[in-house]
Amino acid sequence: MFKRDPWHLLLLVISALLMLPVLAVVASLLEPQWQTWRHLADTVLSGYVLNSVILAIGTGIVTLVIGTALAYCIERYEFYGRRWLRWLALLPLAMPAYIIAYTYTGLLDFAGPVQTALRDTFGWRYGQYWFPEIRSMAGAITMMGLVLYPYVYILARSAFREESQQLRMAAMSLGESPHMLFWRVSLPLARPALFTGSALAMMEALADYGTVQYFGIPTLTTGIFRTWFGMGNETAAAQMSALLCSVVLVLLWWEQYSRRQQRYHQQTLSSSTMPRQRLSKGKALLMTLLCMLPVLCGFIIPLLQLSSWAMLTWHDSLTNDFFTLALNSFMLAFGGAIVTVIVALFLCYGKRIKPDWLANAQVRIASLGYAIPGTVIAVGIMVPLTALDRGINAWLFSLFEWRPGLIFSGTVFALLLAYCIRFLSVAIHNVDSGLARITPSMDQAAKSLGRSTTSMLRDVHAPLLKGSLLSAILLVFVDILKELPATLILRPFNFNTLAVRAYEMASDERLVDAAWPSISIVLVGILPIIFIMRALEKN
Repeated sequence: MFKRDPWHLLLLVISALLMLPVLAVVASLLEPQWQTWRHLADTVLSGYVLNSVILAIGTGIVTLVIGTALAYCIERYEFYGRRWLRWLALLPLAMPAYIIAYTYTGLLDFAGPVQTALRDTFGWRYGQYWFPEIRSMAGAITMMGLVLYPYVYILARSAFREESQQLRMAAMSLGESPHMLFWRVSLPLARPALFTGSALAMMEALADYGTVQYFGIPTLTTGIFRTWFGMGNETAAAQMSALLCSVVLVLLWWEQYSRRQQRYHQQTLSSSTMPRQRLSKGKALLMTLLCMLPVLCGFIIPLLQLSSWAMLTWHDSLTNDFFTLALNSFMLAFGGAIVTVIVALFLCYGKRIKPDWLANAQVRIASLGYAIPGTVIAVGIMVPLTALDRGINAWLFSLFEWRPGLIFSGTVFALLLAYCIRFLSVAIHNVDSGLARITPSMDQAAKSLGRSTTSMLRDVHAPLLKGSLLSAILLVFVDILKELPATLILRPFNFNTLAVRAYEMASDERLVDAAWPSISIVLVGILPIIFIMRALEKN
């Protein structure tokens, strides 16, 4: 079959390579580490699991409440600034959770400006007043909720916008008040979309490392790091990664199940635009303030704090070392984005010319990487690549008494492979959407002129996909720039990025020195937000 269909073989090779981390993690279960697991079970394992579950559920609830309330107010009411707020609400997506955690720690800690101002104003001393502890589970859930609620907000807005006007009018004719319409009509109909967005936020919370490590919250992600680098047991770390991966796969199943119901809802209910309710001046002003609050807390306040720190340290921070970090980050992100989009192009094009169940299954398998935490991907890559390097070194030493050292593990190759696996789904979504807009008749016309599948991709599809490819490169570029856990594990020796430097400075309690790397990441992260805004406006 593969001799007749080389595209099937190409899809199989790519999907198998991209599933390498998961296969390596699962294979580690064949070598049980009973003594290590007994030690973990007696000491920290229950805490890892419990904290991870609490963090995921708490983040899901916070994002669900903020995203749903914000989307409903913007879609159902007319108030001051509504037109701008519907886009400003997306800005927290540009703020990584670990950066907002560092920022609010510097702002709200005992020595921060808020508590200092309170003590100076009221003459309080240490222990004479209560103030919420930012470095806590509640603080971590709040930080993640503030930057992840747009996942729910985007899907909720679409669900509320497409809600059937006839259904609402029928409910109102039966005496339902506007308040009860939300609980009995709008919310049940939007439930699949809301659960999908909440599940995505929960997966991001489970994958987080920078925030929970800085706040001192032991979770499965921090446990993987400690087991590998603290205990020196890479097999047990891989098995713990399998445990984390199983939790994420449950959430992924939940997300897929919710999406299936959402499609059914959209197909069975006709929708027409529902006129927004106008509010009195007082209520409209209050609505504006309430809807502005998530944007203020999730983006504007952290950005202003970072900017103030950056202005204080620009002379000492903007050195050759900083520009080297920026160059490393941008080159790594650009290279990873190019590789990822090329792989996505081959996968989507192979599915287009061979639209059978096998090709579709291979593309879906390759897209699973976005649901797998970066820590798991890094462990799953490091284990087989380390074994491969050891085998190559042993073979070359037996022949030539020469050991070349690291060839694959601990190199840029491992990082690019991790980025490709982690963010391939983002590229596939954009490329697949672009290919769907190209009519199949163009393929038939090209074939009738004697074009091969390869030349057809190069001369026909690639030029038409220019916009989709550029948008995919942009989105993957920014995702790689913000990525932390996989970069921490897989980066070459003495090779740093902006994300790693921000993490290192914050870990050393040098929050002011972390400002320039952090604000650089945030400002670049605004670019895909603009792209998302334009896409939503077009739709």
